[in-house]
Amino acid sequence: MSAFEVTIYHNPACSTSRNVLAMIRDAGVAPKIVEYLKAPPSRTELETILARGGLRVREILRKKAPPYAELGLDDPALSDDVIFAAIAEHPVLIERPIVMSPKGVRLCRPKEKVFEVLP
Repeated sequence: MSAFEVTIYHNPACSTSRNVLAMIRDAGVAPKIVEYLKAPPSRTELETILARGGLRVREILRKKAPPYAELGLDDPALSDDVIFAAIAEHPVLIERPIVMSPKGVRLCRPKEKVFEVLP
């Protein structure tokens, strides 16, 4: 295995997330796996991930998750603070998988985006 450090924010119940994890392993990398539903990232961690990926918090929202509609998170007037608070309360709102490596951060949808951050 490679010393190339990769972290995947993973949901084992998600087929895309499982496929991306397999792609990382097939590339010869043993990733750090963060099951974010069991160990949600803090706001500070999320802000770091977003900054490294050039992403905004709304871009990582899982629109199919029930809390998205229930909380009215499609409202463009909502502040980032409201979005971060909703994610803290309902980590299922984080779209997956998110992969971090020395080459950057990608929300791997479609799954092939993972190749952009692998060695």
